[in-house]
Amino acid sequence: MNPTMIQFFHWYSEGDAKLWKEAEKQAKYLAKLGITSVWFPPAYKGTNGGYSVGYDTYDLYDLGEFDQKGTTPTKYGTKKEYLKAISAFKKQNIGIIVDIVLGHKAGGDELEKFKAVKVDEDNREKVISDVLEIESYTKFTFPGRGKKYSDFEWNFTCFSGVDYAEGMESHIYKIQSEYGDDWEEMIHDEKGNYDYLMYNDIEHRNPFVREELNTWAKWYFDETDFDGVRLDALKHISFDFYKEWLTLLRSNSEKNIFAVGEYWAPGYLHLLQKYIEVTEGCMSLFDSSLQNNFHNASKEGASYDLRKIFDETLTQADPLHAVSLVANHDTQPLQALEAPVDPWFKPIAYALILLRKDGYPCIFYPDLYGAHYIDKDREGNDQEIFMPKIDGIEELLKARKDYAYGEQHDYFEDANCIGWVRNGDDLHSGCAVVLSNKDSYHKPMEVGKHFAGKKFKDLLKRFKNKVTIDENGWGDFPVPAGNVSVWIPE
Repeated sequence: MNPTMIQFFHWYSEGDAKLWKEAEKQAKYLAKLGITSVWFPPAYKGTNGGYSVGYDTYDLYDLGEFDQKGTTPTKYGTKKEYLKAISAFKKQNIGIIVDIVLGHKAGGDELEKFKAVKVDEDNREKVISDVLEIESYTKFTFPGRGKKYSDFEWNFTCFSGVDYAEGMESHIYKIQSEYGDDWEEMIHDEKGNYDYLMYNDIEHRNPFVREELNTWAKWYFDETDFDGVRLDALKHISFDFYKEWLTLLRSNSEKNIFAVGEYWAPGYLHLLQKYIEVTEGCMSLFDSSLQNNFHNASKEGASYDLRKIFDETLTQADPLHAVSLVANHDTQPLQALEAPVDPWFKPIAYALILLRKDGYPCIFYPDLYGAHYIDKDREGNDQEIFMPKIDGIEELLKARKDYAYGEQHDYFEDANCIGWVRNGDDLHSGCAVVLSNKDSYHKPMEVGKHFAGKKFKDLLKRFKNKVTIDENGWGDFPVPAGNVSVWIPE
């Protein structure tokens, strides 16, 4: 079966410990749609307890088991409910992708004094103060968990920088440490050095920290039997760290753990390629460039040349390392990296990632289920957001599961209407796909002489009339204005 992932959450997913229970109920439905893996949110306790989306990591060992940060369950539920959800997906042969956040920690339990310097927030290589003694919440004792599972205590030597100093202004403070006065090496010079992202930045050069994070990974695998990892915020973490971490995880688990990393650099394909190179291909990356192309295409409408939709994308340049997506929790409206794809274009975008041979597609929870939330916009005003379920998304997923196989032949000769044919294989008949970002069209495409005289029907039910294949194996396949049609043998 064609591999297909779903991100089973979004930034504003309902709290009240409901997500794991919902996931358990949805496993059979997602299997029917052809979903082969599910990406769950960070499952460990964050500094905001039951309100944490999970990226403000407090205790990696607390999967909703201990009374910490004002709650036992996480936003998504208890450890028991989490494990039940995992079991439900495993029974459907759906793999589990866990979200790994190892760049920073938040919500320390005690203040510590140590030496640090202020750095320029726009150029973290630039020191703008003398050496200062500051106090920050860098000691983690995990009073709710104690020493169960691990007796490792995090302190200021485990971090390279902080953004909080007791009694002082909020700023980025570089900790003076035995592991170096510089930040860790990154592959790009954005912000001078973008090692520091937020909260307490983890010092991956500390061998005790590395050992603890490797030990934790094995513990997490033993608890959950996950099949893959989504690695958060790679832009801010030493590339050497994850090479070692993944090697040891795969060795310790005796399993070829799938890995996809978030190196968000829309429009900068060369950075994605460079990251894959320096990590020796040990992980795939989300194709942020393709997502950005979808965003731009949806905004530009008919003036966008669809023939260029894959230009400067990882899916085109290195499909074996590309996880393609239309949206995620960071690009959705009201988020810092928001780059939403307008609803009219989403069926087109999903056809482009689901029904072609290249890339490993990931669909986004609100696009299958819909979403509604309220948050502050950039001016501080409440804004209500409706994210509708995408028209035809279930049919597109079923088309991927049942028809989108075999050789691919492209018909990309028109700026506003492109198409392709999948020839099928011994078990699947193949399909013909046509997209338009302007008017309604008819696109002649060859499906093969073995279909001569046979009829093709529109799987998405945009058209009632069938397409008859001529004696040379060609058909004239229509598509509605600004939409997609998928044609299959009757």
